[in-house]
Amino acid sequence: MKFAPPLLAGTALLFTASLALAQGDAYPSKPITLVIPFSAGGPTDVVARSLGVALTKTIGKPVVVENKTGAGGTLAAGYVAKAAPDGYTLLLHHNGMATAPALYRKLPFSPLNDFEPISQVIDVPMTLVGRKDLPAKSLKELLPYLKANAEKVNVAHAGLGAVSQLCSLLFRQAIGQNFQTVPYQGTAPAMNALLGSQVDLLCDQTTSTTTFIKADKVNLYGVTTTQRIPAMPDVPTLAEQGLKGFNMVVWHGLYAPKGTPQVVVQKINTAFRAALKEPAFQQQMKELGAQIVPEDKQTPEGLRSWLKAETDRWGPLIKAAGVYAD
Repeated sequence: MKFAPPLLAGTALLFTASLALAQGDAYPSKPITLVIPFSAGGPTDVVARSLGVALTKTIGKPVVVENKTGAGGTLAAGYVAKAAPDGYTLLLHHNGMATAPALYRKLPFSPLNDFEPISQVIDVPMTLVGRKDLPAKSLKELLPYLKANAEKVNVAHAGLGAVSQLCSLLFRQAIGQNFQTVPYQGTAPAMNALLGSQVDLLCDQTTSTTTFIKADKVNLYGVTTTQRIPAMPDVPTLAEQGLKGFNMVVWHGLYAPKGTPQVVVQKINTAFRAALKEPAFQQQMKELGAQIVPEDKQTPEGLRSWLKAETDRWGPLIKAAGVYAD
């Protein structure tokens, strides 16, 4: 086995370090692409576009949102995992990063190993809503209704791996009751089916449901967080109505490809944390019922540990439900 002479090895390390510093000094020198795994107009897209505007201001270059849909979000994640590790292609993804290993038998990337975590972004509470003409108008009325009509009740979700599907799995586990689930190709079609009384229930993000709740076009049964949310202070949680321990929040994280220089990662993180403080962004998130995460989660380490914890949490539940894709 041949070894590089100490002088040459030291020179190579110095060159690598100098190159990384040079990249950091020059970054960013061109527009940044923020890839999201879901369609335009969906809840993650709404967050991404608001964030893109704020980040453009704080990082000093245009941030362009690119929708790369398909395969339950794995297409976009796989694309970013293989992108040049230079900080110009970033991924904004939600809980799907933690559930993909359990959902997909042939996942072409590792969420834990093929990305550089940058920061968590926001937490979005979810709401359990029903078609307006459903006889049950409260959770107290809904639970016996589900039991009596188990074979007829159906619950919409936005497709394999969507947070609405995860919420329906968690709800089914919490009440110990099976019901039919109906997949749609996105949140908008699922909501349209609910508004048209083609399905009975939907559990989805406040960014998708708030408008219809305020317009009184759906029945609202509760929010999915452990505490009531500021945007709906009078709406009880599912947990306080008897579903002890029920907790479902849609969290979002920002990632770069593995191998992106740490000096670039830190530069993105600094600009990103400043973007989260932009008044316009904060106001938009408040109106949508979304909550900006605490500062201890706005770090690469915070996102990395959270992703690991969520992967461990959802894996057993998904496997027990027998939900997977080839």
